[in-house]
Amino acid sequence: MRSLRFISAKALVSHPQVAQQSLDGVAHNLYPLLFKASYLLEQAALIRVLLEHWPLEEFRLGALLGPGSEAAEDLRDRTCRACLEACVQGLADHVLRAGGPRRLRVADLTGVRDVQVQRCPCGRALGRWGRTELLARTCCQLQGEAPAAQRPVRVVADLFVTDGNFEVVVQALGPAGPTPLRVHCLSFRADSLDPSQLSQVLRLAGPGELRRLEVVHNVRLHAGHVQELLAEVRFPQLASLTLPARAFDAPPTSTRRPDGEDPLLSSIAWELSRMSRLTELSVAFSTLTGKVPKLLGPLRTLLRTLDLANCSLNHTDMAFLADCPHATCLEVLDLSGHNLFSLFPSTFSRLLSRAARTLRVLTVEECGIEDRHVGMLILALSPCHELRELRFLGNPLSARALRRLFVALCELGRLRTVEFPVPKDCYPEGTAYPQDELAMSKFDQQKYDVIAEELRAVLLRAGRGDVQVCTPLFGSFDPDIQETSNELGAFLLRAFKAALENFSRALEQMQ
Repeated sequence: MRSLRFISAKALVSHPQVAQQSLDGVAHNLYPLLFKASYLLEQAALIRVLLEHWPLEEFRLGALLGPGSEAAEDLRDRTCRACLEACVQGLADHVLRAGGPRRLRVADLTGVRDVQVQRCPCGRALGRWGRTELLARTCCQLQGEAPAAQRPVRVVADLFVTDGNFEVVVQALGPAGPTPLRVHCLSFRADSLDPSQLSQVLRLAGPGELRRLEVVHNVRLHAGHVQELLAEVRFPQLASLTLPARAFDAPPTSTRRPDGEDPLLSSIAWELSRMSRLTELSVAFSTLTGKVPKLLGPLRTLLRTLDLANCSLNHTDMAFLADCPHATCLEVLDLSGHNLFSLFPSTFSRLLSRAARTLRVLTVEECGIEDRHVGMLILALSPCHELRELRFLGNPLSARALRRLFVALCELGRLRTVEFPVPKDCYPEGTAYPQDELAMSKFDQQKYDVIAEELRAVLLRAGRGDVQVCTPLFGSFDPDIQETSNELGAFLLRAFKAALENFSRALEQMQ
């Protein structure tokens, strides 16, 4: 539904030259509508002029693009390159504009979502990494050009830093002198950085304000790095923390204590317990056998999101999870990579029973769930009436077992998304699990299509056409990896070359 005012704004914006000439006569409270209409029609030149002349104290991108009483369209998933570049360029024009004191105090560039398919007319996206580099380069170009009497504009941004944009981001975050744009970071993602680079850029990013920190993939941290980072940098407002694979491995020079205690783990747990807002923790692909009680036990906040995929959990860990206070608050849980029903059938069921009132997303990929376990899985899921997403790729289930499971899933009224594995009927007999990528891709596509239609028919017969089902063989779309894939590939090649050189030197020393 569109109001008459938005329809009028859209009509004016469709004639951009007329709109630009008319801005002096436009009421200040109409600027948000003109901006949204310009974004909808991809009028980049007009967006730049609107930002240059922005008459309000705040510019909040996510709020302006979201659904409102006068324009129901939700444009937050349109990360249109032309429009976003125009926003930043217009912001630069605004702070350099001559004249009286400006009213703009805050420019919040957060609130947009990166998606696989762009709906904007040009179809060209500007991802989080690109947005970070664009803002950083603009800030660097403006450094030293701030009018003496003007207060800098506070620019709120989500940053994605890799080795490829590290230098320009550091320069933007730590200007040597006055600057008209001062970047404040609420969400920070790091990839392809060494530990010293990570520490340097986080100190500049304002860790006291940071709400979300993602350190992923090619940042090689061990427990010593993690402890030092948390203890020395400090993140008092942090609500969400993601650490890379093997982040809890002991440093290479450390020696095991005779009593078996792990002082680094105890110190990390203590630092986490000091974060009074922490509700999301992801430590996938770290070896945490028997360590989960020590890591999560001291926390003073209850976790809503917990990712323990491929953490080699044992009975002690699972028993703690099932009985701890966090279980009754969990909304998102990932236990992929553990043989849940072979090793912990009753404990896993107890965990889901306690989480049932809150659990919205459950991921149990490559958990060795076989046909003989489907009855237990159905029983464990039966109280989870709030569940909206279920992902269980990589489990060796037959078409018959999947049909039985789908009948039961129809009873979960809030369920909207199911990611199911390629039925084992579609693979050659004797295929081993878990599968590598090559084996995973060698299945009978025609047979799969027939079974997938049968499963959708199960849902339709139960009146559950609202449930979307799919089999993303190699995982869900990750916009950040997609955007930086070339840099990540180069980083991995350099790492592989360095490993070969180290191996060669070791052989020479042995000879």
